[in-house]
Amino acid sequence: MRANLFLSALFCFFSLLNSCLADNNQAPLIIGIDADLSAVAVEGGIAITRGVELAVEEINEKGGILGRKLKVMTKDHRGNPARGIFNIEQFAQMPNLLAVVGGVHTPVVLAEIDILHAKNVLMLVPWAAGTPIIDNQHFPNNVFRVSVRDAEAASVLIDYVKTRGLSNIALVLERTGWGRSNLESLTQAAQVHGINISATHWINWQQKDFSEDAAAIKDSKADGVILVTNVPEGTVVVDALAEQGLSSLPVASHWGIASGQFASQLANPISEYDISVLQTFHFDHQKNNKAKQLLEAYYNKYGLIDAVAIDGVTGLAHAYDLIHLIAIAADKAGSTSVDALRSALESLENIQGAVKYYKAPFTKERHDALWSKDYFMTKFNDKGHLVTVGDK
Repeated sequence: MRANLFLSALFCFFSLLNSCLADNNQAPLIIGIDADLSAVAVEGGIAITRGVELAVEEINEKGGILGRKLKVMTKDHRGNPARGIFNIEQFAQMPNLLAVVGGVHTPVVLAEIDILHAKNVLMLVPWAAGTPIIDNQHFPNNVFRVSVRDAEAASVLIDYVKTRGLSNIALVLERTGWGRSNLESLTQAAQVHGINISATHWINWQQKDFSEDAAAIKDSKADGVILVTNVPEGTVVVDALAEQGLSSLPVASHWGIASGQFASQLANPISEYDISVLQTFHFDHQKNNKAKQLLEAYYNKYGLIDAVAIDGVTGLAHAYDLIHLIAIAADKAGSTSVDALRSALESLENIQGAVKYYKAPFTKERHDALWSKDYFMTKFNDKGHLVTVGDK
């Protein structure tokens, strides 16, 4: 009797266990988003989220990944590295997590690198550009990026100022890991191209006054500025230059100021400034069918808007491509395990994305998909929207 009861209980236990496992295997796969959704780069965070959402909808319409639908879950790190680490720890506890999509801020992603690898979580980076994010000394490497790489951006920015006939450049960098990453690469690129860096000026997050540094830039007779900041600090710098009578001084900016409402926050009309911004994607630059599909999907979900007025459009396109790439990798691997996905991502070939045609987006040694040949410069039109050079 007792034996029968034991066998019956054991049968019920294994039946329940098998049922739970079956339910778990059918549960949606989680795409986590860990981004700034409420602080200094909220527009970039929203753009990334929308890129993920649009890709997920397309993938789910075709049956999902290996028969499982995708679900998007967002966490707001507010630009705070400690909060970012906490978010990664929370995502890592989710049994159906596929990958985490990072946000705008290099310092946050850099702080998360060790915990990502300790918990064996894949991160897809659609914005943060710091070179050490990918060159992170972890093997195997769990971080894959479709975005700017600072070491490559430096050569494009320096080459651009050289084509403008500028030779004596002041650097203005935010005092973070992102700024330090750019100082190293810009210094090296300037030496190669014969550009003199007259001085390097630093600005802290949330700093409100840059007047002394702006005066020093004026005294140095710099004929141009390379700017590496996000929107709040970028407006402080440019307004301080204008107060010194330098509103027409050419400014070649990294793409941080493209993550929000930069032009609308300036003290003077944007038409009074000479500001160029590094970009990797623009609906007037990329004319492929995948980019057109993305724009149509954007209109259908978020409403009609002038394509040049879409905030943080690079983050939108990068995130969109990254989700499609990991979906293709999962189908190729026939698995959603981290090790299988990593290996599959490193061996993908011949994929048309919105940003570009990826002959081989990643390899085992190379986890950056975009390089200097994929970058270009844009300018602000009179409405404060970035347009490709030559457009109005």
